[in-house]
Amino acid sequence: MGGFPHLRKAVGFGAALSVALGLVIGLVAMGGTAMAQGAVKAVAGDWQIRCDTPPGAQGEQCALIQSVVAEDRSNAGLTVIILKTADQKSKLMRVVAPLGVLLPSGLGLKLDDKDVGRAGFVRCLPNGCVAEVVMDDNLLGQLKTAKTATFIIFETPEEGIGFPLSLKGIGEGYDKLP
Repeated sequence: MGGFPHLRKAVGFGAALSVALGLVIGLVAMGGTAMAQGAVKAVAGDWQIRCDTPPGAQGEQCALIQSVVAEDRSNAGLTVIILKTADQKSKLMRVVAPLGVLLPSGLGLKLDDKDVGRAGFVRCLPNGCVAEVVMDDNLLGQLKTAKTATFIIFETPEEGIGFPLSLKGIGEGYDKLP
């Protein structure tokens, strides 16, 4: 299917993706970083747990969120959203990258400087382009044990921009998700 070896594109989840889509659509560019809507319910290390009730949803849905800015480009931000689907059967990761990203190159991921692979972008919204994947238990375990993740976007085929992201608190935060 392509993408990270332990990830696959999230396809056909319909209403189960409503919280992620609502949070992604709710992202608003502010001062070079992306801020997500939804009330902050808890903080786990460097991650926030934000909850909202999307239109048509039966109840509140929550996601683990972290936004970062590239070290060398204060105008380029990236937001990572991790959540369980409403039916609790899948784990999703959505990454919102800045507009202008080279779509065919996809989104790269390194965990503690070890290359994990790339995932494709699925759509662009007014505030950024979205890569979305379904995570398996192996990748979730890697995220919980690694110290840093670096997400890489490309503006040209030769020029990658790395976004270092702290994984401090990701395990605790994920375990707190309803």
